[in-house]
Amino acid sequence: MAMVAEKLRKIYQNSHADALFIECDFLRRYLTGFYSTDGYVILDEKGCKFVADLRYFEAAERELRGSAVEVVEGSYSQAIELIQGKKTIGVPYPFINVTAFKHLEEKGFELVDCMPALKEAMLYRSEEELSLIQRACDIAEEGFLQLLPEIKEGMTENEVAALLEYNMRKLGASGTSFDTIVAFGPNGSVPHHETGNTKLSFGDPILIDFGCKVEGYCSDITRTFLFGDDKKHDEFKKTYDIVLSAHDLVRENLVAGMTGREGDAIARDHLKKFGLDKYFTHSLGHGIGLQIHEYPNLSPKSEQIIENGMVFSDEPGVYIAEKLGIRIEDSMYMKDGKTHTFMHKTQKNLLVL
Repeated sequence: MAMVAEKLRKIYQNSHADALFIECDFLRRYLTGFYSTDGYVILDEKGCKFVADLRYFEAAERELRGSAVEVVEGSYSQAIELIQGKKTIGVPYPFINVTAFKHLEEKGFELVDCMPALKEAMLYRSEEELSLIQRACDIAEEGFLQLLPEIKEGMTENEVAALLEYNMRKLGASGTSFDTIVAFGPNGSVPHHETGNTKLSFGDPILIDFGCKVEGYCSDITRTFLFGDDKKHDEFKKTYDIVLSAHDLVRENLVAGMTGREGDAIARDHLKKFGLDKYFTHSLGHGIGLQIHEYPNLSPKSEQIIENGMVFSDEPGVYIAEKLGIRIEDSMYMKDGKTHTFMHKTQKNLLVL
């Protein structure tokens, strides 16, 4: 409880506001530890209050009893009453709609962006957060391993995605981190291919980008493999080995104190040696937390320093239009100055079913 209270205190102090007024769902969960589809969090010099209506009040009061968060029964009007008399109100600019913003202004409050203070806190994961992300990664990998013997010729991408999502739910996930991407054959050349009704044929490469949630925290993993070997994939196999080397080089060489740009360059420079960097069309990685894309960013322009406690993806890829797509991704974290993977169950050497 003391650590949570200290985190909340620092967020409040760094916001430079008289109070924070938070309506966004994942930020509510981050601040309180309680999930709801509605409600308001008030954070000021006196502490943190969660305003919940009768749909959530009983559960919130029970779950948050003894925590650093006080639960108050009410709705928007009660939440507004709690900030009456305050002049400067911190709201997360990227996560507040225009109507809500204007409504607060009309009530006479001066609004400032509290997202920088939240971002600073969310860059660093507690041991509890790391444990939940690890569990989400374990479930994702186990769900994938259970999927492999279920994949049959003639199945559609949608069918494979549905089986994987069912497996993860069955293993304890509360949902997916994002819409599961399943791409057969040349469909893999589109990094964010929309899973559809393409049918699987012998010899097809399969790219699956997936993840699940545990108590709101996400996992993110991509595996690319072959559905049988028709002896027509020499270029695919060579390219796969290069992408895998780029992935491994990041895990081995990205250390605390480097920038996101330097991390991205580890993979990008390796691909460049083989003339493949121009086919690496997205950033190396992104932060992972209560949202699938958080902080830090590992991109060609990112000057964010990577430090202990940060969680991020390592996902180099090569995409040649209408020909092939290969991505290999693990969820990673920085500890003791070194990069570690959450993924320990699935292989990354090329799998042939």
